[in-house]
Amino acid sequence: MSVSNPIPLILTAVGSVIGTVAVLGYYGYLHMARPEDALLLADFTMLKTIPGEDYRVSLKPARQVAQCVDGVVVLFDTEQKGLTGVLVNDQKQAVRCMGQEPPQVER
Repeated sequence: MSVSNPIPLILTAVGSVIGTVAVLGYYGYLHMARPEDALLLADFTMLKTIPGEDYRVSLKPARQVAQCVDGVVVLFDTEQKGLTGVLVNDQKQAVRCMGQEPPQVER
């Protein structure tokens, strides 16, 4: 099969891609990440508590709240709905919760 004019095929392909992206965006399957959606690990610092020494923290609470989910610390942002993240260390290892067993791998 030989096509003498490839322009309609190219326009059809480009239109199909644009239409697909538009439909996926309309139904919420696409999420365009914005810089304000990201929480960096560098934004958090652990204060080491030493018996007998005082430490100071702000009276104003953080925008994030933590919850233990399946033995892992998960942070939820109270101002941006749907923004959640798992607390990890510098080696991308999840921070575990005390008093809960980590999930077991089924074999």
